[in-house]
Amino acid sequence: MEKANETSPVMGFTLLGLSAHPELEKTFFVLILLMYLVILLGNGVLILVTILDSRLHTPMYFFLGNLSFLDICFTTSSVPLVLDSFLTPQETISFSACAVQMALSFAMAGTECLLLSVMAFDRYVAICNPLRYPVIMSKAAYVPMAASSWAIGGAASVVHTSLAIQLPFCGNNIINHFTCEILAVLKLACADISINVISMEVTNVIFLGVPVLFISFSYVFIIATILRIPSAEGRRKAFSTCSAHLTVVIVFYGTLFFMYGKPKSKDSMGADKEDLADKLIPLFYGVVTPMLNPIIYSLRNKGVKAAVRSLLRPKGFTQ
Repeated sequence: MEKANETSPVMGFTLLGLSAHPELEKTFFVLILLMYLVILLGNGVLILVTILDSRLHTPMYFFLGNLSFLDICFTTSSVPLVLDSFLTPQETISFSACAVQMALSFAMAGTECLLLSVMAFDRYVAICNPLRYPVIMSKAAYVPMAASSWAIGGAASVVHTSLAIQLPFCGNNIINHFTCEILAVLKLACADISINVISMEVTNVIFLGVPVLFISFSYVFIIATILRIPSAEGRRKAFSTCSAHLTVVIVFYGTLFFMYGKPKSKDSMGADKEDLADKLIPLFYGVVTPMLNPIIYSLRNKGVKAAVRSLLRPKGFTQ
């Protein structure tokens, strides 16, 4: 009987969440809920203004609208599950629901990495080659760029999710996380996961290594071009066109590298605190970055600020 239990297939997973710290659940429920509402409102407004305001019908704002829609999809694929885990300690999720949530989160994260790269290319052309910008970044070019980002992110997600769901899961079905995070799920497989690990490493190169290098080189050329502008006013205007995107890139990749690059504590007394931090840092990464994106673009972009004011101002009202 005991042997049968160990080898019986897993039909679902148990998400631990903050069950070990029940005193924090209500606080984080309110905090994450408020942040999620800000994400929906902020990114929803950005999508509206990029659609309704004809002045924003340019490649940069088209990519920004895609980024806002992606942030809404990314958080919606995980935040409701997180909020439910605060209300239902050790929540159980079915195998199929876990696979769907894992696929959506992976697809959105991969697509965002590529979208940020495409946006960097857009800023590179606008500043380093402004006379050819209308030709290079025509609608026939920038729409396929965005569509390709979504397609590649989705394809990578399908590959990783397909490899993960083919693995046998038996015995332990407890995920020490808020959601079905793919690395946490793979740890529960009772089979060799070397193919999964190799595919994850290849994906990291495609979605992290290549975009970071591409964005870095783009901004090296952008900064070099800006510094060659003779007037201080010209340099300020040129930098203002890419400062919002650069800030978003720093926040996105800075948090990501901190999350996966921070050293592990060797102090056994700090194991519990480290376990809590390992769960909270990805959680806040998943909500803070999408929340900050519309705020950054609203504060640092005159076009967006003007469009938002125009949207909120009653018709017929003049100052």
